[in-house]
Amino acid sequence: MAVVNDVPVSALAGVSINHNFTRAQTRAGLILVLPASVLIAALLIGPAIVVFILSFTDASLGLAAARFVGLGNYVRMLTDPGFAHSLRNTALYVLVVVPTSIGWGLLVALLIARSPFAALYRMAYFLPVAATLVALATAWEAILHPSLGFANSLLQLLGASPVRFLSDPATAIYALAAIGVWQMVGFNMTLFLAGLSTIPNELYEAAAIDGADRGVKRFLLVTWPMLAPVTLFVTVMTIIRAFSVFETVAVLTRGGPMKSTSVILYTFYEEGFRFFRVGYASAIAVSFFVFVTVLSLVQMRISERRARASAHGGQS
Repeated sequence: MAVVNDVPVSALAGVSINHNFTRAQTRAGLILVLPASVLIAALLIGPAIVVFILSFTDASLGLAAARFVGLGNYVRMLTDPGFAHSLRNTALYVLVVVPTSIGWGLLVALLIARSPFAALYRMAYFLPVAATLVALATAWEAILHPSLGFANSLLQLLGASPVRFLSDPATAIYALAAIGVWQMVGFNMTLFLAGLSTIPNELYEAAAIDGADRGVKRFLLVTWPMLAPVTLFVTVMTIIRAFSVFETVAVLTRGGPMKSTSVILYTFYEEGFRFFRVGYASAIAVSFFVFVTVLSLVQMRISERRARASAHGGQS
């Protein structure tokens, strides 16, 4: 057998073949990834960069020229009464929707986890999540109609006066929040059910030996601590989805009555596509994106810390 520098020629040939094969694999992988990369750049990254640049200008739809205004649009957000009003409306919506939908979703998950009809309940609660929200909003508009709606018909049967759910500034945001809760409960319930399925039965058996065999004691001692990672994820996702409310506002109230339901994303829509203030609308969009990104990163950081703490606890 031929030898070069104490290395068999056959071995050198094998290394060369493997190297060429690896390069061919790399080229094939790049070719296969290229179409998706182009689409992502064209549909996601590119528009995001354009919006970021526009947020530093006074660009207006229909006007060819745009001046660089620096942080002017972001400063305007801090002093704009309209944006401040939409921020308060959004915060009120979030304060109602987030704890209610999380608590209700957890309660439903606990009630149906061991039910023989669990599949039926899961389907019923998950339907609002899977259905088209615009179509559901139209259905809710009929239900909440001030004179012909089912909700007011039921109130009249109970002897109560009709309520102008969507046309009264005092009740409109709460009516939208109720619809938001109705839509999010199924999503949260599904996540909590997945978390409940991962809790070992041995923990419940050990809790039963300690006297916590059922009820609140068992929940506080075993279920709630074990659901902590899922609860964190559900909370962050629910907050993001609540802050992202738009469809129900656009279909049912269009920000009214008297701007009582004008939320952040609807204000963004109005500024960009009704008043054509593209630069200011872009600044709102960038600020919202930063908020969602920071919230997601915080959730990931806390989850990683919990995972490391659990790993260290298991090793010890």
